[in-house]
Amino acid sequence: MQPAIPGEPVVTQTPFPMATIEPIGHLAPLHRSQPVFARDAKPGSEERPGEPARILIVEDDFLIGLQAETALAEAGFHVIGVAVSADEATALAASHQPALVVMDVRLSGKRDGIDLAIELFRDHAIRCLFATAHADALARRRAEPADPLGWLQKPYTMASLVGMVRGALDLS
Repeated sequence: MQPAIPGEPVVTQTPFPMATIEPIGHLAPLHRSQPVFARDAKPGSEERPGEPARILIVEDDFLIGLQAETALAEAGFHVIGVAVSADEATALAASHQPALVVMDVRLSGKRDGIDLAIELFRDHAIRCLFATAHADALARRRAEPADPLGWLQKPYTMASLVGMVRGALDLS
C-alpha cells in the first residue's frame, strides 16, 4: 500500500476497530455478595429453601425506595415491590407473603407504618424492620405489638440497610 502523502508512514485500518476488554471487577459495588436465602419459612409464607428471601419495601419517598430496592436486589434479595401506602403494602404482602418488610413510619395516605406493621404481623405473621426518621420512644412503644425485628434510623447508608436486613432474617 502506498502512502497518501510521500514520506508519511502507511497506516493499515481494519474494517472494524478492535476494542480492548479489561475486567471491571474492581468497579463492582462493595455491598454486592452472594444471594441471601431465608432460613426457615414462617407459618403461612411460601418461602422455599434455596430461593432468595422476598422483601417488601414500604417507603413513600421515591428516591429512598428506589435506592433501597436497588441495594437489596444487588445483595441477592428478591424485592417484591415498593409500596407507598398502607393499602398498597397490604395487597402486596397478602399476595406475595414476603419474609420481611422494610417499613417507614410516615406513609402516603391515612394510615402509618406502625399501624400497617401491626396488621401484617397479626394477620399474616410478617415481621418488619423499621427504617425511619421517626423512631422516638412513643413510636417504639406503639410498634411493640408488631414485634419489630429492628430499627434503622434515617439517614442510613444502603450498606447498613443490607446488613440490618440480613441480621433481621437471621432473627426471624
